[in-house]
Amino acid sequence: MGIIVIGTAFVDIKGFPDGAYIPDGRNAGQVKYIHGGVARNAVEDIANMELQPIYIGLVDDTPLGEDVLNKLKRHKVNTDYVRVVPDGMGIWLAVFNSEGNVAGSISKRPDSTPFYDILEKHGDEIFSQGDSVLLQVDMHKDVVKKTLELADKYGLEVYGLVSNMSIAAERRDLIQRYACFICNDQEAGMFFVEDFTDKPVEELQALLADKVVRAKIPSMVVTLGEKGAIYADKDGMSGYCPAKKVHVKDTTGAGDAFCAGVASGLTYGKNLAESVEIGTMLAAAVIISAENVCPRFQPEELGLCYPKKK
Repeated sequence: MGIIVIGTAFVDIKGFPDGAYIPDGRNAGQVKYIHGGVARNAVEDIANMELQPIYIGLVDDTPLGEDVLNKLKRHKVNTDYVRVVPDGMGIWLAVFNSEGNVAGSISKRPDSTPFYDILEKHGDEIFSQGDSVLLQVDMHKDVVKKTLELADKYGLEVYGLVSNMSIAAERRDLIQRYACFICNDQEAGMFFVEDFTDKPVEELQALLADKVVRAKIPSMVVTLGEKGAIYADKDGMSGYCPAKKVHVKDTTGAGDAFCAGVASGLTYGKNLAESVEIGTMLAAAVIISAENVCPRFQPEELGLCYPKKK
């Protein structure tokens, strides 16, 4: 049993300047190749909580793809449903400033249509052994619909993970079917066509609570960067969780770790407020290092009831 994670894997090519970043200049620094992708990051984060997730994904038929697959296996991810295909992974090219924030980026998305074939052939086998589903919501629409169909069949809650909000925002009807939808403030602004960036936290919390009730979204969490995160559900409950005070080295992967923490908490015995606390802890553990994923935690450290009590 475990959380089923569905989504793409990327290779992150990340540039770090040695000094102050000059946008129009030539910057000396370091370039690193790191395993990435929101779903691939999240599944490793879940595995780093010793929760043994199941990954449905694609990797390239190259040594780099083999390396991605082998690392997931070492972290106790069930990779039985990962398919090796040509150009199976995406590429994210990013340059960071001296504060550890992304100064500019370009991404190449992989084709997600092979996921449907995996679900069609092995969906019953996979979902019958799952505890919940963490889905990259901007996958091909047929993949999303098939995932929701299987989740309904086996009574599994689905949590939404965002890679491209422009695509996800076109699927408002599908987002209403997620037990919890998780995104950042810019993505929430795109989804609701509302400014979520330059308002006090109290005002943002009230705004989110109103929007979630009106949109009939079961529950939603919005990260606010260094301000923390707000959350609300369709019954009118809302709350705020401050961010941990840490030194930022690299913010890449923090949002994915946050999603992994929230989904894990909701799956294994925590309420929404407690789950957001877990997500906040994992995000803080990511941004203090150059890694895309959180370090190892034991489920007991986070108060998680794993394996899931039936």
